[in-house]
Amino acid sequence: MNIINTTEFQEKIHTLATSFAQQLPEKVSEIEVLWNTLEKDWNLENVQNLHRLLHNLVSESKVFGHSEISAHSSAVEQLIKNTLQNEFRPDSPHSAVIQRQLAELKRLMHQSTKTIDIGEWSNQTVTVNSQDSCVIFVVEDDVEASQELALQLRYYGYEVEVFNHLDKFRSAIQDCAGAIVLMDVEFPEDEIGGIHFMKQIQRELKQLVKVIFISVHDTLQYRLEAVRAGGIAYFTKPINSTELIDQLDLITASQVQEPFRIMIVEDSSISLTYYSVVLEQAEMHIKALLDPMKLLESLSNFNPDLILMDLYLPGCNGIELAKVVRQMDGFQNIPIVHLVNENDLNTQSDVINFRGGDFLIKPISPMQLVAAITSRVSRMRSLHALMILDGPTGLLNHTAIKEELAREVTRSNRLKTPLSLAMIDVDSFKKINDAYGHAAGDRVVKSLARLLKQRLRETDIVGRYGGDEFYVILNDTDAVSAAKVIDEIRCVFNRSMHLSQDSEFFVSFSCGISDLTHFSDVAGLCEAAEKAMFQAKQRGRNKVIVNTGD
Repeated sequence: MNIINTTEFQEKIHTLATSFAQQLPEKVSEIEVLWNTLEKDWNLENVQNLHRLLHNLVSESKVFGHSEISAHSSAVEQLIKNTLQNEFRPDSPHSAVIQRQLAELKRLMHQSTKTIDIGEWSNQTVTVNSQDSCVIFVVEDDVEASQELALQLRYYGYEVEVFNHLDKFRSAIQDCAGAIVLMDVEFPEDEIGGIHFMKQIQRELKQLVKVIFISVHDTLQYRLEAVRAGGIAYFTKPINSTELIDQLDLITASQVQEPFRIMIVEDSSISLTYYSVVLEQAEMHIKALLDPMKLLESLSNFNPDLILMDLYLPGCNGIELAKVVRQMDGFQNIPIVHLVNENDLNTQSDVINFRGGDFLIKPISPMQLVAAITSRVSRMRSLHALMILDGPTGLLNHTAIKEELAREVTRSNRLKTPLSLAMIDVDSFKKINDAYGHAAGDRVVKSLARLLKQRLRETDIVGRYGGDEFYVILNDTDAVSAAKVIDEIRCVFNRSMHLSQDSEFFVSFSCGISDLTHFSDVAGLCEAAEKAMFQAKQRGRNKVIVNTGD
């Protein structure tokens, strides 16, 4: 976990605290004026506005260290809320109580000397996962074996350094403790020298090294010693490179994640800025709305992962607004989290209203806010992935890739930008299954899927169309350029070694490419790419052919 711009974050919160202190007299005065208006002309809209102002003051004042003002605001808020719930105009005794409470709030505001103190939350650190590329250290005294292993890893996009001597590795790991180590167990001078050496390294470094051990021995004793040296995985020779890459992908998977997109709906500019600063600090993308009536026009353009909204908003409440959002196409299942004060949950009817809903109690610290949002969005993304992704490969499934192609074709035609479609099919796949077994065939498919994800751009879209067939949508790319990219991947895939029990074998693929310049719709693109792919098969396989319609 890395600390991101801690000084900058503290300065932003410091500025917000100062701004709140400067605005505090105006906020209290606005509450007092509105109450005086209500005493002369009692109406529901102004009561709701008064309650909303007090609701905001409760959380804002506590966030920025004014705990007495927060507590007293909460007491007044509860009195006003009771009048709303029971739909009555306070009689003289009740009005007198509210008047005294407001006078006390005004007195506390004048006595407050806190202008900068933002409380204990200002010292909390907001952290995010590092997304730096991962380095693999291969430690193996056999020069030829180490170079072959490094070559296989580089095919799949990993940065690799090879060490044939333990002393050179010791110096390197001191400077790069975050590297993943592939350590051979056996060395000439010691049959478990790799394990002994890693035990020393783990004691010397402040941070434990992630190490995968490789050995010719597959006994419980060897595996126990490897675990005691900090081993997180253990492979026996000859190494199945596909399974090794799977393990490395699992270890490094958390490094690749699209930033969360969070929409915040909050009528308090101070609170809105506070939530935005905290979540942006955690590298989330934020769309902030002060006016809830602008929510619908922003939904489709921003396409949030989650909506964070206050319970009380001008013109509506959060529960009503959430129901509207749920009726919009594409947003029926989006997580909506309401921000509430403790007073919002102090009656049985309040709890019933929220049953089945999701809420966070204000005020909320930076760490709690980031953790709460992260867990909810991660869970939602996982559920979404189960619906649209192919399990074995992690690529878009058949239905999802067809839907993406339709969307991208519409977009490219509208913007007049190029787009290419590549259809890839593994050569002689049935023979591979017959000769080496279906498990080996599955590993070949996963291997190609991984290679496509690692070698293509983030803007390219890859899906498993079925069996051993893949679709690749290359945005802003004409057919000639797309063919060059796919052919480079074909060459790398040809050199990738596959293993089945004691057998080593190599695989190729054929590919057909079409583009929007020559075929203007989805059906034409797919048919043209498929014809080109079959031509590649007929001409001897292991080729990339472009269909221009000529």
